Amino acid sequence: MTSENNAEPGPSAPESSETSGTNDAPEASDLRDRAAASIRDLLRQRNGKTICPSETARAIGGDDWRDLMPLVRDVASGLVDQGVVIVQQKGEEVDIAAARGPIRLAPGPQLNGPTSAD
Repeated sequence: MTSENNAEPGPSAPESSETSGTNDAPEASDLRDRAAASIRDLLRQRNGKTICPSETARAIGGDDWRDLMPLVRDVASGLVDQGVVIVQQKGEEVDIAAARGPIRLAPGPQLNGPTSAD
């Protein structure tokens, strides 16, 4: 019964302190921005060829890249909606939400921005 009252000085206090809770949202937003920028940059460097989402995860996550794969796929989904990315499996365009297994990201028509001269 005294251990519950002494939770503040215990080792679990730093985990529930401001260092873990308040930094999550900005860090997640920063990672999403970095992932989107990395996808665009890698696609531009490949001159029309596809990239693997893991390349982006490795670029932004270092040794912990595997943990970022769901985030990278989610960011790629948003870029599909913007026309920046096309998702492929075995060379065929697929819906990223329905795709299971390995995917490739190809440049979409909006990768370099609108081409209209308006």
